[in-house]
Amino acid sequence: MENIFDQKTVTRAVLVALTLDMTEEQVSVSLDELERLLDTAGGVAAARVVQSRVNPDPRTYIGSGKAEEIAEFIRTQEDEINLVVFDNELSPSQIASLEDILGVRVIDRTMLILDIF
Repeated sequence: MENIFDQKTVTRAVLVALTLDMTEEQVSVSLDELERLLDTAGGVAAARVVQSRVNPDPRTYIGSGKAEEIAEFIRTQEDEINLVVFDNELSPSQIASLEDILGVRVIDRTMLILDIF
């Protein structure tokens, strides 16, 4: 697996979580931990996005509307955002769909942890 974090440039990421059955406090704690993992890997969190849904969307996990909102945010950042990290585990097809929509690399928590170690 290739290293996600290039030491020559700062990796700026959007952190994304889907609440499902978690409380707001649990989501916040989980995103704090994800941000620390990102920092350990050499990245910087530029924003956090939390989506509340009853069930994950099979195609994009967070729903196409929320994915488009994140894509618009990324476009307004003048190419400073180069990664989106999901707190939840994604399927390969969800990653591919999200990368098509967002225009940047998408990883999940597990992939981030594997990159660190």
